[in-house]
Amino acid sequence: MRPLLLAAVILLAGTAMADPPPNADPALAPWFRSLVQPGTSISCCSVSDCRATDYRIQGDHYEALIGGAWFAVPADKILQRTDNPTGRAVVCWTPQRGILCFVRATES
Repeated sequence: MRPLLLAAVILLAGTAMADPPPNADPALAPWFRSLVQPGTSISCCSVSDCRATDYRIQGDHYEALIGGAWFAVPADKILQRTDNPTGRAVVCWTPQRGILCFVRATES
């Protein structure tokens, strides 16, 4: 019985989705789903796993504020989008893989 219970827990944990951030706007979900990892056809973002963030230019690269620390944004992870509806930069990041995608804030 225990192996079956363990298998069920593992299966459910693997399919669980992250909760959206506080104050997430569900109307932005289609935009987040439209973000694709550069050089692939793999989605990098959703309203659940990407976050609006602060960013800065440091030398010749961008840095994104993630969890209170600044991380260098690899040039090949920057999406050249001009339709960012959040008003801030957006970063999709996992502890295991680092930054998957980055979209600058739309310039006014």
